Amino acid sequence: MSNGGNVRENDTLKPMDSKQLREYGHRMLDYLKDLLPDAAPEQPENFQHVLDDITKKIIPGLTHWQSPNFFGYYPGNSSIAGFLGEMICSGLNVIGLSWITSPASTELEVIVLDWLAKLLNLPDQFLSTGHGGGIIQGTASEAILVVLLAARDKILERIGRNSMDKLVVYSSDQVHSSLKKACQIAGIYNDNFRIIKTDASSGYGIDPLNLDQAVHVDIEAGLIPFFLCATVGTTSSASVDPLVKIGKITEENAMWFHVDAAYAGSACICPEYRHYLDGLEYVDSFCMNPHKWLLINFDCSTLWVKERSALVNSFGTNPDYLKNKMSQQKNVVDFNDWQIPLGRRFRSLKLWMVLRLYGADKLRGYIRNHINLAKQFEQLVRSDSRFEIVCPTLFSLVCFRFLPYNNDNDDDGYELNSQLLDAINSTGQLFFTHTIISDKYILRFAVGAVLTEERHIREAWKVIQNQATIISNNHILSKINLK
Repeated sequence: MSNGGNVRENDTLKPMDSKQLREYGHRMLDYLKDLLPDAAPEQPENFQHVLDDITKKIIPGLTHWQSPNFFGYYPGNSSIAGFLGEMICSGLNVIGLSWITSPASTELEVIVLDWLAKLLNLPDQFLSTGHGGGIIQGTASEAILVVLLAARDKILERIGRNSMDKLVVYSSDQVHSSLKKACQIAGIYNDNFRIIKTDASSGYGIDPLNLDQAVHVDIEAGLIPFFLCATVGTTSSASVDPLVKIGKITEENAMWFHVDAAYAGSACICPEYRHYLDGLEYVDSFCMNPHKWLLINFDCSTLWVKERSALVNSFGTNPDYLKNKMSQQKNVVDFNDWQIPLGRRFRSLKLWMVLRLYGADKLRGYIRNHINLAKQFEQLVRSDSRFEIVCPTLFSLVCFRFLPYNNDNDDDGYELNSQLLDAINSTGQLFFTHTIISDKYILRFAVGAVLTEERHIREAWKVIQNQATIISNNHILSKINLK
């Protein structure tokens, strides 16, 4: 058979071949390098030529997060209101170094963070009218680093800087990897980073008894428990830590308690899901990402603290070139003292415009629709005996797996599900991801793209079933051939 002289017939791309994936992946990288020059042009180029290159050379190499068939990771929302806010932000190009560099930028952020705090029914301590308040960070990873550094400096100010090696951080084994990175940056290394194991019996949330025991063991060893990061909507399974019970432990031991609700925090604007935030009265800082699931274009991560002075004490620098009467009189907020970088964008415009142009009621409906679609997908999975639901379906994430064949349990379906994921994603018809829970390879189906409808859920399930059938048939044929 003629194949253009480039690829032999038996070299046909297979959907599940990891060797081919590596080989052709490298070819794609080399292809992009060959398409684009290795240096910037000396003279201006025609704008249409640039647009043509975007269409032909850039877009084919993207993963399309706004596709209705994107079910990977967690959503990265976009909307007309968010886009318009981003346009105005970029057009004005405000650089909010401090209040005086653009007062409206700071004041709008204070107002809109209070708006969102009230939609979430956060305790009054997180509002700007008290000792706390909110700020927009770039990502939840950045927010975790900021509060960890503030907590570290606060405890060291009390016990002495030479006690750094005694500080201990705690989290569940489901916590986002950004906490480990934050610990590395903050000088808290693995020996003082306690990971509390979770399992199905606790819904993959932190077991308060195990946490309490770990804290007391460290105290008896002369160490200083100082920081706990809990999660509402973990990356792997959307599990929720019991905030009230573990909050009492942090209060008893004078620990900084941070809650990362990057994904599921958006759902808590709906009254029926607000109970997942019960216990915030014990919390020192709370973060969620409106850019994930609340129609705000990336980046927009909202962080609230009960004591803003803790951030100012860690990040305030007060250089001469930023001094002004308003700041020196303590009449205004200088957000550069609440974050790591000096400069900051006018991101509150996006959040403000989305809240105004859609309204809280429509945003709640938007969230509820995705959760209903996830429930529909869960029912489709349960209708096929070849699959099982692994974790309780919380919010809009469904965790499931393809059951291993009879008498073929050497790896408990690890390779089987890995093959299935590769095969499905290789079709180009949809995209989703995996995780490891209790040593099992689990498929994650996260509903949250703006354009996703019920028909996309059903079409996605057909693709999954078809690829599962192909894999099953190939497995049977291979067994026959071995005989």
